[in-house]
Amino acid sequence: MKKTIGVLGGMGPLATADLMAKIAKLTKASCDAEHIRVYVDSNPAIPDRTAAILNNGPDPVEEMASALHHLEACGADCIIMPCNTAHWFLPRLQCLTKTPFLDMTKIAAQCCAERFPGKCIAVLATTGTLATGLYEKALAEQNVPCLLPNEKEQTVLMHLIYEVVKASRPLLPEADAWHALLDGMRERGADVFLLACTELPVLAEGLQESGPFIDTTEELARAAIRFCGYECLE
Repeated sequence: MKKTIGVLGGMGPLATADLMAKIAKLTKASCDAEHIRVYVDSNPAIPDRTAAILNNGPDPVEEMASALHHLEACGADCIIMPCNTAHWFLPRLQCLTKTPFLDMTKIAAQCCAERFPGKCIAVLATTGTLATGLYEKALAEQNVPCLLPNEKEQTVLMHLIYEVVKASRPLLPEADAWHALLDGMRERGADVFLLACTELPVLAEGLQESGPFIDTTEELARAAIRFCGYECLE
């Protein structure tokens, strides 16, 4: 029997919609009935994860747990979260349910090791995600070298995430800043860019930069599709 997906979303809404689109596009299916049943709780009331980690902002777990229980009640067989920073809170959430979470950070790190062995991976993420060390740990477990943004690069990155994609501003005026960020990290040794914030695939696709990139949203979608017993399109 095929399984179902529960999406604990809303962090942010556009990233959740991007995940949903990728699940549909990447599932091998010849008609509607061959796609996966997906339950979604897109809850934008979940407090900002970076603010909680860095600035003692409101704890997001209560709202995340509310969404989790809705997905449990629907009968989801696995839970996925299209927000990298939210994975800092995953151990607390997993304690609240027997339904397994698929860990985006571990999935992405394994993908880096398999697709780009020996390459230096630049981790593009929120300041909150970087502060937790989630990706440094996950990549180290896979023996993958990584490079983090410097202070100036991180300022640009947070602007692109929060003041452009999350704010629904046009992407094109930001093209020069995005390309300069990537070029600077290439000069410092980056071979591959890990889009470790789920707003960044939206930016990368909209501005058509070649990368190469690893899209954490796409890799999470692929893992969920396989977990549910379906085939992925290449």
